[in-house]
Amino acid sequence: MSEPLRLGVLGLGRAFMLMLPTLSQHPLCRLVAAADPRPEARAQFEADFSRPGAPARAYAEIEALCADPDVEALYIATPHQFHVEHVGLAARHGKHILVEKPMALSIADCQAMIAAARQAGVHLMVGHSHSFDTPYLHAAALIRSGRFGAVRMITALNYTDFLYRPRRPEELDTAQGGGVVFSQGAHQVDVARLIAGGRVESVRAVTGRWDPARPTEGAYQALLTFEGGASASLTYSGYGRYDSDEQFGWLGELGQQRDPDNYGAARRGLAKVATPEEEAALKNTRTYGVAKSSVAAAPVAHNHFGQVVISCERADLRPLADGVMVYADAERWLEPLPAPSVPRAEVVDEMHAAIRHGVAPLHTGEWGMATLEICLAILDSAERGREVRPQYQVAVG
Repeated sequence: MSEPLRLGVLGLGRAFMLMLPTLSQHPLCRLVAAADPRPEARAQFEADFSRPGAPARAYAEIEALCADPDVEALYIATPHQFHVEHVGLAARHGKHILVEKPMALSIADCQAMIAAARQAGVHLMVGHSHSFDTPYLHAAALIRSGRFGAVRMITALNYTDFLYRPRRPEELDTAQGGGVVFSQGAHQVDVARLIAGGRVESVRAVTGRWDPARPTEGAYQALLTFEGGASASLTYSGYGRYDSDEQFGWLGELGQQRDPDNYGAARRGLAKVATPEEEAALKNTRTYGVAKSSVAAAPVAHNHFGQVVISCERADLRPLADGVMVYADAERWLEPLPAPSVPRAEVVDEMHAAIRHGVAPLHTGEWGMATLEICLAILDSAERGREVRPQYQVAVG
C-alpha cells in the first residue's frame, strides 16, 4: 500500500466533524496535527490521534500548524471568508491544500489562491463537494462511454432543513458567504458541471428570502446552459418542510438511515433559542471537542444530493445511493455500486493520487473557481433579473 498522506487540519468546527469519519478511517490518510482557537478541540484532537511514539499536535496559532515539518498537506475547514488568507499561508509553507467549498467569496480571491499554489508548486483542491460521490462519478463515466449519447437535460432538486440548523450570525449574511447559494449551491452546481462537461455558457436564476428572521437566501432555482447544448435546471430549498430524502427511502445525504418521524426537528431545536448568541452557542455543541461523533460507524450507502435525472439522447440516468438507474428505450436496469467502507473516501483517493502519483485531480482550484462563478452568477441574475454569461469556466479534466 502507498504511504499515507500526513494531514493537518485547519479549523476543527462543523465541516471537520462531517469529514472526520473519512479522515480518521481512510488508510491513505493520517491525521498528525491541527490548529483551532478552542482549547477543548485541541485537547480532543491530541487525545484522539496520538499514537505510541507519535503524538498528535494541536496548535492555537495557524502559523505554527503551517510550519510543522511533519505536515505535508492541509485540510482547510475555516469559515469561507478566511480561505484566501489561509490558503496563501499554507502555500507559502509548501503544503498541499484541500480547501472546503465554497473556495472563496470572490473571483479575485480564487485567482489569488490559484496563483499562490502555482508559485509554491503545490496542489490546490476544493472539496468536499458531492461531485466526488461515486454515483455521480459513475454516471459521468457512463455518459463519457458514449453508450447513451450526449447529455441533453439535467433536472436536479434538493429540499432540506439547511436554513434552520444552528448558525453563527455571518452564516445568515449573504455578504459574508451566508445562505444556501454559497454553501449548498456549490454542491449542486458541481454535480451539474461534472455531468454536462463543465463549461457553463449562461445562467438565469431566482432566489428566495422568505423568512425575515433568517435574512439570507434559503432557496433558489437556476437554469444553466452548457457548451454543447445541454441545460440544467437546479432547485434547492433549505426551509425545512418537504424533505427530498423521502425519494431515497429515507437515506440521508451522508448515506445514513434517517427516521421520517423526526419531522421538523431542526425548527423545533431552533425555537428553543432566543438570541443570536444562544444560537451560536447551540451550533458550538455540534463542533469537535464538544459533540460526540460515531467515527467508527460505516455508512449504509453512498452520499447523495437529492434527486438528479440526466436525460441523454438514448436513455435517462438517475444516480442513487446504491448505484445508477438506467432508463433506456425498451428496458431499465440498475448499475449497482458496492456500499462504501469509508464515507467520502473519494476525496482522499483523489488527493492521494495527485500528491503521491502525479495524477491530475478533477477538483482543482480552477474547477472550484468555475463553480463559485456560477454561484455568484445565480445571486447576480436573481438580483438584477438578467442572464449572466460566465467567463472562467473549465472543462471536466
